Order: sequence, then structure tokens, then C-alpha cells
Amino acid sequence: MSAGYFIAFEGPEGAGKSTQIKHLAGRLEQDGIPLITSREPGGTPAGDAIRQVLLDPNLTMTPLTEFLLYSASRAEHVDTVIAAALEQNKVVITDRFAGASLAYQGYGRGVALEFIHNLTQTITKRLPDVTILLDIDVQVGLNRIAKRGQLDRLEQADITFHKRVRQGFLEQARAPNWLTFAANQAEDVLAEQIYNAVSTRLYAKLNP
Repeated sequence: MSAGYFIAFEGPEGAGKSTQIKHLAGRLEQDGIPLITSREPGGTPAGDAIRQVLLDPNLTMTPLTEFLLYSASRAEHVDTVIAAALEQNKVVITDRFAGASLAYQGYGRGVALEFIHNLTQTITKRLPDVTILLDIDVQVGLNRIAKRGQLDRLEQADITFHKRVRQGFLEQARAPNWLTFAANQAEDVLAEQIYNAVSTRLYAKLNP
């Protein structure tokens, strides 16, 4: 998995990841860059089935069960989708990846960070070349998703949980391969910022 270019989008609920992924993918495709977009949990038939369980608002589960289900989805995603695309020198853009597990199940649920890190490292084999963090005030983000209708199981968690999740993302974003953007900007302005930052890194790798 040494080829290609791997981009992950992360952020608290309501940050607008899916919208910005569409913008970035569209711009890169216009540039003639071969790419795929995917998501977690999901991205494969097995992952999509796991996603239904994880997000079912009528189910309850322990934090460890939750993390292991996310990990199972990720293992399938990496082995059957991401690795192959990267070996074909494609750009992979995924809506959430390993950073989400540290933020949600680690900082949010209290699963041991070292355990999450160790299992995730075994599963992923390769971390993203760059992770885009769309940061947003927790209450603002939750207000956004409340307008969509019924909330899923994670979205229904109390605000203190979501604040811990946000803090988990901000802690991780200190790493040099993370780029943080304020998600409360105008959609097109934010899209331009993300494209400029990602394309600079991407084309530096393609044309060293």
C-alpha cells in the first residue's frame, strides 16, 4: 500500500464532511486525477451491514463492542477497497477512518487509547497521507443534523459525549498530516481552502 494517495475526512457531527468530499472529488476529477470515494462504517457489502447495526437508534451496545464492529468494517474496507485502489495509484477519499475510532470510542466512550491504536495499526496497514478535520462547535453541529430528521444511535448521544469527541479530534489534529478547517464558513469558501491545501500536497507527491 505504498502507492496512490490517501485522504480521510473527519469531524464532529454536522461538520459537512460529505458535502466537502463531493467538492474535492469533483475538483480532482476535473484535474484528471483517478480516484474513488468511500465511507466508514461501510464501503463494502459487509461494512454496510455493520453500519446498519452500529447506527440503529433502537440498539444498545458496550463501548468495546462498538469499537470492534467499527474495526471489523474497517478491516473489510481496507482489504477489499482501499488497498486495491491505492495500488492502482488512485486517490482514495474516505468519509471517516482511523481517527474516528480514537475520537468516538476512545475519547468519547472511554475505550483505552493504546488498545485502539494497536488494533487499528494492525488493521489499517497504512494511515492517510492527509486527514482533513472539519471542526465545528458541537452545539452548532448538532443543530444542523437535527434538521435532517431522526437521529442515528451516535447522534443521539448527549452533548458531553460529543464534546469529548471533538476534543479527541483536536488532539489528533496536532499531527503534521492533519489539516484543520473551520466548518462554519461558506460552503464554497471552505471547498476552495480544502482543494488548495490538498492539491498542493498531492501534486508535490506526484511531481517530486
